[in-house]
Formats: sequence, C-alpha cells, structure tokens
Amino acid sequence: MESSTRYFTLFYTVLLILTFRYARGEDAFDCPADGRTWLPFQLNCYHFVHGVEDVAKSYTIQDAKEMCRGYDLLTVKSAEENDFIVRYSSSIWNDKMNVWLGMYYDSDEDVFKWHDDNSVLRYNNWEDGGYDDTDLPLMDTCVVLHSNTGKWENISCTDEPENGVVCQSKAVWIPPPKNSPLLSALVIISVVLILVVSAVIWFLQQRNNPGSSILNLIEYHPPFRSPSNDQTCLVEAEEIEEMP
Repeated sequence: MESSTRYFTLFYTVLLILTFRYARGEDAFDCPADGRTWLPFQLNCYHFVHGVEDVAKSYTIQDAKEMCRGYDLLTVKSAEENDFIVRYSSSIWNDKMNVWLGMYYDSDEDVFKWHDDNSVLRYNNWEDGGYDDTDLPLMDTCVVLHSNTGKWENISCTDEPENGVVCQSKAVWIPPPKNSPLLSALVIISVVLILVVSAVIWFLQQRNNPGSSILNLIEYHPPFRSPSNDQTCLVEAEEIEEMP
C-alpha cells in the first residue's frame, strides 16, 4: 500500500510539473535570428566562428570581441557546458583550437571574473597548476579553452594573439500562444488525471483501513427539541408532589 501511494504521488508531482512548465512556456526558447548559425544548449546559444570548408580561423582578442558585438565571448559555467563545447568543437572544426574565454582578471579583488555578468568563477577547469601557474603579468593574461581537452590555460593577450572564437547569447524566450487549444486540452486532461489519481489513492487507503472511513468520522446528533406540552405538565406535577 505504501509503495502504491508513493508511486501515485510521484506520478501526480511529475504531471503537475510538466503541466505548469508547458503552461509557462519554460521550454519555448529560440536562438537569435541574425543570419548566423547558432547551436542551442540549455538556456544559451553558441555561434562557432569558422572559415571556408570548416577550417578554423583565428582572431585576436579585440577582433573576437568585435565579432561578438552585442553578444558575449564564450562563458563556461558548468562541467556540462564545458563538455558541450568540446563535443561540438570537434564536429565543427577539423583541427584542435584554442578558444577565447570571455574572462578578465579583476586586480581589485585578485580574482578572475566573467565579462557577461562580472561574476566570480564558480566552476573552472584549469590545467594542472591552476590559474596562478604562470609568469605572465595578470593584467596581460587572457584565458583560452583547448577544444580537444576542455582544459583552460592562461596565455598572453598580446604575445599569443590569435585564437578561435565562440560567441554566446542567452536564448530568446518565446511566449506560448494565447488561447492555444493544445494548452487548454493539456490543462483539462491534467486536471482530470489528477482527480483520478487522487480518487485511486483515497480508495486504496480506505480498502486497507476500513475503520478509518470518512463516514465513520461523522457522528449523528439529533437536533434539539423543546419538550411538548404534556411533558411540561408532567414535570410540573412531579415537582409539586415533591414539595413538602
């Protein structure tokens, strides 16, 4: 009984999540329509800059920023995102490439931060030795991602000026159409299924605990009635007889 209840509760919860996610349009996202080829991943979109016949083309950090004007340079904030870049780099570029990361060194706080939101790194994938294993002046330090390994490395922004470019953008949210027949049908079906599941759970509970029926919890109490005239006279007579 307990396992059945857990099963129906899980089904009920999943159904609610799916219904409200669709109702809010959480999965209705699209990439920018600017003529470039964008690849979606989670809530971001990525444009891998490449040359003719998929031959990687390198750019300076300034050129990279200019090419991604209006967007961000590659920002990697999770292991899943890092793996995504490695996986698609090999399918888009025929050779390994060092890719600029949209990162900068904040000398005031002595930390690296992302350009897109000035946030401190919470995920990193530095090569052995970490970010401080370098003799480069930190103010002239840029960071690249090795497309074949996914590891990050500090390099000089000026002495090693040319690397691959990946532009990044937030996916564009597309609101669901108003009065959508599909949405209305989904909501109705979900409500009906929720009621059915709730009824099944209640039935199973009552079958296994017959003494706990909701009907047994209701006690009948007759309404208060005033005594009849005959009963009143009888009471008064008894009281008179008892008087000395």
